[in-house]
Amino acid sequence: MSTNQAPEASPDPSGPGTPKAPGEGVPDARQRRTILIAVCVALMAVIASVSGLNVAQPDLAVAFDASQSTVLWIINIYTLSLAALLLPLGATGDRFGRKPMLLTGLTVFGVASAVAGLAQSTEVMLAARLLSGVGAAMIMPITLAVITSTFPKEERGRAIGVWTGVAGGGGILGMFLSAALVDAVSWRWLFVLPIALVVVALAMTLRSVPNSRERSGHAFDTVGALTSAVAVVGLIFVLQEGPERGWTAPATLTGLVVGAVAAIGFVTWELRRRDAALLDVRLFRERGLAGGSITLLVVFGVQAGIFVVLFPFFQAVLGWSGLLSTLALMPMAVMMMMASGLAPLLAARVGARATMATGILLAGAGLALMAAVVSVEGGYPSVLPGMLAMGVGMGLSMTPSTEAITSALPRERQGVASALNDVTREFGTALGVALLGALLSAGYRGAIGSRLAGVPEGPADTAREGVANALDAAPLAGAHGEALVRAARESFVDGWQNAMWAGVAVMAVLFVHVLAQGPRQTTGAPGVPANRPEPAEATAP
Repeated sequence: MSTNQAPEASPDPSGPGTPKAPGEGVPDARQRRTILIAVCVALMAVIASVSGLNVAQPDLAVAFDASQSTVLWIINIYTLSLAALLLPLGATGDRFGRKPMLLTGLTVFGVASAVAGLAQSTEVMLAARLLSGVGAAMIMPITLAVITSTFPKEERGRAIGVWTGVAGGGGILGMFLSAALVDAVSWRWLFVLPIALVVVALAMTLRSVPNSRERSGHAFDTVGALTSAVAVVGLIFVLQEGPERGWTAPATLTGLVVGAVAAIGFVTWELRRRDAALLDVRLFRERGLAGGSITLLVVFGVQAGIFVVLFPFFQAVLGWSGLLSTLALMPMAVMMMMASGLAPLLAARVGARATMATGILLAGAGLALMAAVVSVEGGYPSVLPGMLAMGVGMGLSMTPSTEAITSALPRERQGVASALNDVTREFGTALGVALLGALLSAGYRGAIGSRLAGVPEGPADTAREGVANALDAAPLAGAHGEALVRAARESFVDGWQNAMWAGVAVMAVLFVHVLAQGPRQTTGAPGVPANRPEPAEATAP
């Protein structure tokens, strides 16, 4: 892949050599708005399905008579197949047409969601969730690639801002709607939401989304596609299963070895392929691509880790329901989505690097505020200001990071660029859940031991496993039950502070890195770097 050679556009449907009036085939302003809505609706279906089933874990266990490990596999197999296939399917969309890939993905995703909603056995449910991940991997990178290949440079940054807002805040909105459905009807209705979104996205895509594909003089990089998939499966498996099975368990270590070997093999092979590579890893020398990828990895890791901390705080410490706990996250989601839309305007004035650094600084300040102020007695008001600051900070940092990644790759690789953006998010999410969750658990166990004096041995041992276990064991502690509940809640807050301060440290390191090595400080129309020629617009179908 060459970054200096003009890409060859897809064949004109009117036939080669047919003269065209200026602007013909370029979507007008109204159609561009419809395109943006269509791809965001498709993206929302995928994002909502990532987090939706988390609120129905007890219901799934009862419905399928399944263990906690099996329930987690029902949830995680979707994310695993999605992450593994993003790069190969993003590249396939670049070659064979982004609109056909999006339509195929929506169809596969919708059918698989319907099967999952009707599943009567664990095996059918697992197969349906796996197939949903395949469909999602066709949809997610193409939605962003459609934006970058369709919108003119002066509008691209704002469109990407809307996309990143949906990608960042859509998960929280999806969880809220899912919790409402579980409480009001049943867990099977969770799949009605993505199916409805798919139907809307299909209709809008057929009518309004233009097709675009890019010719390549090289054969498809099958080896790169396979090794990338194996590497992603191995490494994300480790992050998902390590906390459950143990970091030294044979399955965990096997996944680590397979993932690491495949990752090394992928990088080595791509360096040999050079311009014919699935992903030209030499581009990571560019500050924009490296800085954007690292920022998204850390920001999404911290965001996912925050959710690991916030939900037990709302439910176990404050005693809230799942629906109310999800509703409590909505202010952060709203701030994130609003800031994502404002980020391109700020970047046009002060530059992408300054915008990213400001967002990181605000997000870090929000973490520090939560760590310093949170308390059992303070309840929700003690964490709300920090949540709002985090929402603004993440929104400001996500949009320019995404633009930096997509701008670093040429037009003929926009599906790959979008897939790289998505893989980075998935890795960050898995990493944040694993690391911040481990810090929370370690802090809780370290704090509760000294608070269990006088508590009977059985309930005390149960309480050491986690705050929810402690609340279940409290009635068995007799006169010490109230003291056990208080000890568990205070110890959880201690563990919370450990995790938050670790997040602050990580964000501080990221802040320094972005200031020193972030995207070059240029201003003007967002979304197009100064050293890259503007690609031709997509042609209408």
